[in-house]
Amino acid sequence: MTPVQLFRDYEFLADKADTAFEEMKKDYADCIRCELHCSDCCHAVFGLFVIEAAYLKQHFDHLEREKIREALLRCNDMERALKRLEIRLRKYEDDPRMQSHIMATERIRCPLLDENQECILYLHRPITCRVYGIPTKIQGKAHVCGKAGFERGKSYPAFDLDGVYKDLFHLSKELLESAERGNPDKASLLVSVSSVISTSFDHLINENFG
Repeated sequence: MTPVQLFRDYEFLADKADTAFEEMKKDYADCIRCELHCSDCCHAVFGLFVIEAAYLKQHFDHLEREKIREALLRCNDMERALKRLEIRLRKYEDDPRMQSHIMATERIRCPLLDENQECILYLHRPITCRVYGIPTKIQGKAHVCGKAGFERGKSYPAFDLDGVYKDLFHLSKELLESAERGNPDKASLLVSVSSVISTSFDHLINENFG
């Protein structure tokens, strides 16, 4: 399958996420607190599958030159913060629960968030960003934005991020199979937004997925 076809499949997953968000917004409008310039999701720590990385990089490279320059400058801050986070996590190598807590509560600014608190790639943002404000299921557990109004002890529909991650893994594996130096066995690896936009995609593949 060609990258173009894989991107179409990825966009199908993104559309499903958008649809799920809109349906939840319609049914639980009082609980969803997402609004313009709320950037809590833009400070959450998560990685991208290679299919997401390729898609994001393609659209990033077509931005206005000034937006690209400013985002690349912000990448330095994100990389330094991620290194500090890595050091913290090493202290709890024998305590996965503590590591999960740190990851869930850590806040690091995404370099795609501009000075107006707006995402410069909003229409092409990752799926995790698209469903951040609604309940999601990750590793069988429910998660939701801390600013949302969903109440503890009550039952709500949850978007199955586990299922989406499986689909992203398979799309990533196919993409790596089609890449000249890609290693499909590394399809489960995740990379940061800063590492994706600050280097060429070929270099990213060679360094992380080769």
